[in-house]
Amino acid sequence: MLCVLTEDLLIRVLEKLSSDADRKSWSLVCKEFLRVERLSRRKIRILHIEFLLGLLQKYCNIETLDLSVCPRIDDGAVSVLLSQGSLNWTKGLRKLVLCRVTGLGYWGLELLIRACPLLDAIDVSHCWRYGDREAAALSRATRLRELKMDKCLGVTDVGLAKIAVRCSKLESLSLKWCLEISDLGIDLLCKKCLDLKILDISYLKVTSESLHSIASLPKLELLAMAGCSFVDDAGLRFLEKGCRLLKAIDVSRCDCISSSGLTSIVSGHSGLVQIDAGYCFLELSLPLVQCLKNLKNLSTIRIDGVQVSDVALHIIGTNCKSLVEIGLIKCIGVTNMGIMQLVSGRDSCPNLICLKLESCDMVTEKSLYHLGSNCLLLEELDLTECSGINDRALKYLSRCSELLTLKLGLCTNISDIGLAYIACNFPKMMELDLYRCACIGDDGLAALASGCKKLIKLNVSYCNRITDRGMENISYLGELSDLEMRGLVNITSMGIKNVAVNCKRLADLDMKHCERVDDSGFWAIAFYSQNLRQINVSYCNVSDMVLCLVMGNLKRLQDAKLVHIAGATLKGLELALRASCGRIKKVKLQASLRFLLSSEILDTLHLRGCKIRWD
Repeated sequence: MLCVLTEDLLIRVLEKLSSDADRKSWSLVCKEFLRVERLSRRKIRILHIEFLLGLLQKYCNIETLDLSVCPRIDDGAVSVLLSQGSLNWTKGLRKLVLCRVTGLGYWGLELLIRACPLLDAIDVSHCWRYGDREAAALSRATRLRELKMDKCLGVTDVGLAKIAVRCSKLESLSLKWCLEISDLGIDLLCKKCLDLKILDISYLKVTSESLHSIASLPKLELLAMAGCSFVDDAGLRFLEKGCRLLKAIDVSRCDCISSSGLTSIVSGHSGLVQIDAGYCFLELSLPLVQCLKNLKNLSTIRIDGVQVSDVALHIIGTNCKSLVEIGLIKCIGVTNMGIMQLVSGRDSCPNLICLKLESCDMVTEKSLYHLGSNCLLLEELDLTECSGINDRALKYLSRCSELLTLKLGLCTNISDIGLAYIACNFPKMMELDLYRCACIGDDGLAALASGCKKLIKLNVSYCNRITDRGMENISYLGELSDLEMRGLVNITSMGIKNVAVNCKRLADLDMKHCERVDDSGFWAIAFYSQNLRQINVSYCNVSDMVLCLVMGNLKRLQDAKLVHIAGATLKGLELALRASCGRIKKVKLQASLRFLLSSEILDTLHLRGCKIRWD
């Protein structure tokens, strides 16, 4: 049978498999399928450094190499990698993901870039120690089209200048949280990189002078400038007649911007498809709302934290028919009437996929009745702290069968009955937030486990009616990767053991204040939860030996919160940190230990690129 299928046909079949799990199953069928999978794979994400060289030899046609979750990548590891075996994998590599690879310095970075001549995209986000030397190394990739440098805290105008001069073909650049960059660096960037289409300068200490420079970019389509506190309306007016191709603007948390400044941008760019303007002015003014009527292609609007009226929501719903996402988080004045006028008019938001109503406390089941009747394509709904939401509201919502994400945190009127409605009607649900839904118990989780098999992320923190029986129900969720279960005072080691044994994909576990879980529960985590990357065991009861076992045995662990651990001594904590210092990237410790822990272990963690947060 297989002899009839040519390599081209097998590759075409393989391309139809979208999930990694399906592709893995395919490669296990036979040697021929494995060979074809290796030839056709274009992206690889490395988890263990010891397998890095062997995998790159096997997958020699990759275009994207992701090392963001691979601990212990440093200059020495890169030197060894490039000096051993064939370097065929470097010839076609186009994208390099080094996000949070804090152990890699400028020397190893330059070696890697020089070895990959076709690189056109690099991500070094959250490499917080990176400065101008690393920026100079990045500038060696002269073919760069896309560069992400979020939170590279040491990069200054000098480093940005090197990138701007040598990488003049840049089309996408993110400088979010690069706090040392000023108007001078942005001005040079805009003079040298005229092909820029995407630029993120969020939280930079730039002024309106930078917007004057940015306005000269002829191809700019997306500008993100969230949290730029020194930019005002005068700066936005520079953009009114510039950047004619602008499609998306983010001015959220810009303290000196008013609705008048945003109106100037909207009036000058009728092709806008996305507006983010949360927490930057008090009220959605009528002139701005009238300007929004002309944005026929507007697909996303986020106006969190402003005061809105029913009239404004009616105008938006009636005229902006292409909207797929609306953000009204903590908006004052959102009522049932406003939601009805937003979604219930003729052709009002027929394609709405995402609606965020966090802390809109006047929203009740009446709003969800209209959502359930008119927004059948809805995939994400945020009702966090909407105190008027109850079980009946979830029953009305049940017609939205495409729902993937539902946030009900602090909705204290939700019970197991409401959870049963969710389980029966939302089989595609992937994320559910039940934070402090105090009426949720074991029966509700039983229904959830039977109806929502695709759940990936679940938050049941402080749902104190949940017992070990509820945890057993959670353990049937085989796809679960993110579980928050803070403050579950009735959970014991038996409950957490069920989750550890059965939820093999668990990557993020928050057990803060689960005080009844003892060493046997953490022992189960250490041996069965091998995919864990983040764990919070603050205020838990763990002995020195088991804490060392957890930190040493979880080979993928990169982020640990270890505050006020009952049962652990100072010596035990030091041994646990030593057991994981080769791969841990972030650790949270109580502030009182800052001068008690040995300087040697703290220096070692720092040299390995680990960021310590003192609580």
